Amino acid sequence: MGISRRAIAALDGMTYDPSVIKRDRSQSVFSLTFLEFQARLISAGRMNKGASLIKQHSAIFKKVEQRYGVPAAVITAFWGLETDFGGYMGDFHTIRSLATLSYDCRRPEKFRPQIFAALQILDRGDMTADDMVGAWAGEIGQVQFLPADFLESGVDADGDGRVDLKRSIPDILMSTGSLLTNHGWQANQPWLQEVQVPEKMPWEEADIAIKHPRAQWAKWGVKLASGKSLKGDNARASLLLPMGRHGPAFLAYPNFTDVYLKWNESLIYSTTAAYFATRLAGAPPVGKGNGPVNALDYNQIMELQKILVRMGYDVGKIDGKLGAASRAAVKSVQIKLGLPADSWPTPDLLARLRKS
Repeated sequence: MGISRRAIAALDGMTYDPSVIKRDRSQSVFSLTFLEFQARLISAGRMNKGASLIKQHSAIFKKVEQRYGVPAAVITAFWGLETDFGGYMGDFHTIRSLATLSYDCRRPEKFRPQIFAALQILDRGDMTADDMVGAWAGEIGQVQFLPADFLESGVDADGDGRVDLKRSIPDILMSTGSLLTNHGWQANQPWLQEVQVPEKMPWEEADIAIKHPRAQWAKWGVKLASGKSLKGDNARASLLLPMGRHGPAFLAYPNFTDVYLKWNESLIYSTTAAYFATRLAGAPPVGKGNGPVNALDYNQIMELQKILVRMGYDVGKIDGKLGAASRAAVKSVQIKLGLPADSWPTPDLLARLRKS
C-alpha cells in the first residue's frame, strides 16, 4: 500500500482497548425517541452558538457554498452535534481505537481500511501519531472525519501545506463541504421539510426507501407544517415518520436519504442533524404530531427484535435500536396483521406479538 515503515511503527507495542468495545456495545442513547433525542442534543445554547458562528465565519461559509453548494446551516449543524463546535473532540488514541475495532469481530471490515488510512495520514504529514486523538470509533477533528474521509475529502483551505481538521476553521468548514459533496450533495435542493399528515392515508408508503413526487403526497393529504398546501410538482421525496403516524412528520429529499444517511446510518441521529440544520436556516421548532405517541424503551425494543427474529425477520443487530432493518420488519408485521403500516412499534404491538 506504499505505507512507510516509519508510519507502520505507530503500531509497535499496540494493545487492545476494552473501553472502545464497551462504547461500541452500549449506545443506548439511540433508543430514545426522536423528540427526546433532538431535545437532548439541540439546546438553546447550541442553537445560539451555531447562529453566532455562521455570522462570525460568513466569508468562509460563502466560499464553501460557492464551491460545493452546501449551505452554512448544514455544516454548522454537524459541527455542533459532533463536537459542540470543537469543544470536545474526544480523548481516545485514534490508531489504538482503530486497531481494536479492526481486531474485534463485530465490524472489522469497516475499520481495517480506516487504520491503513490513518497510517497514510501520518505518512502525508498532516498529523503526528501523538496529535491523532479523537472519538472512540476513530473519528478525528471538529467535525469528526474517519481517516479515509480525511484523505479523500480533506481540503487545505488556509494554504499552509497540510489539512488541519482540529484547529484550522477554513480547513474544517471547506473539508466538510467537500465530504458532503462526495457523498452526493445536490446544490440548491432541500434536505428535510416538516409536514402535517392526515388521519388516514396509505401508511405503507411512508418509508425512506420509497419516493414519490410532492404532487402525490399532496393528493394523499400531506400538507406543510403551517397547514398550507404542498407544491404540486414532481420533486421527489420520502415521507419520514420517525415516531410513527401520530408523531412528527417530514418530507425527506435525496439530500437526506442519499447524503445524511451516508454520514451516519442511525436514522434518529441523521434526522436530528437534518432538523437542526433546518432550525439554523430559519425553520420553527418541530411540532409534536397528531397525538400521543406510545414508545418502547430499550429493553422492550430488544425483546421485540428477538421475537421478530424468531418469526423469521431480519432486524439487523439485536441492539435495542430501531434501525432501518428493524423498522422494515415492523412494517411487514403490521401489514400482515392488517394494522397501519407506519413502521413504528407500540406496546400494543409488542403485547400482540408476545401472544403469537
